[in-house]
Amino acid sequence: MIPICKMTRKIQIITTPFAFNIWVNAYLVSTNEGYILIDTGMPNQRRAIEQALADAGCQPGALRLIILTHGDIDHCGNAAYLRQKFRAPIAMHPDDSGMVERGDMFWNRKNPSNLIRLLFGLFFGLGKADRFKPDFYVEDEAKLRDYGLDADVLHIPGHSKGSIGILTSAGDLFCGDLLGNVSKPELWSNIDDSAAANASVEKLKRFPIQTVYPGHGKPFLMEQLIANRS
Repeated sequence: MIPICKMTRKIQIITTPFAFNIWVNAYLVSTNEGYILIDTGMPNQRRAIEQALADAGCQPGALRLIILTHGDIDHCGNAAYLRQKFRAPIAMHPDDSGMVERGDMFWNRKNPSNLIRLLFGLFFGLGKADRFKPDFYVEDEAKLRDYGLDADVLHIPGHSKGSIGILTSAGDLFCGDLLGNVSKPELWSNIDDSAAANASVEKLKRFPIQTVYPGHGKPFLMEQLIANRS
């Protein structure tokens, strides 16, 4: 349990399997006004996600917001289900909206090979029952204070065009898949636009970030990333 700001009591990391020995993180943030869930894991890990929320005391009606860092299935796979069960709105950046509405993880991304598209469509496409339209969209500098979290949204494209980070007033950054920390803090291995990703990292350097909470791997200090890239 890590204190993050006056309005927030703790961050719980919910780690579940994705594929190819890769694990994915979702984050349940407890505030004085309820809970905020950042990302939702794979659909086949639904029970584990639900159990983690129950163990934390997050019951239907207590979840104030589901916010998605981007539209990949391992981050949005349970969003529609949890919205219905917990009566919580879903927010994300509009540049990834087609991914969750159509179930196409390559929507608004650079064109992959037909083989890659076929393989990912077979194994990592969002099924019709799990597709959804977000309740509202968030852009760069959007505020989350109305949901009990003293935090701002940062648009950080690179992994996808609609990737966002959530930066709390205490300097904690939830960065989705722009950055990872499986072996060391670095750009995540799956980057759609390298120039945009590097520009996003430079943008992050302008903010007083202390701890980074990545989509994959363990939390790390921002200064570690900067040292690795110097």
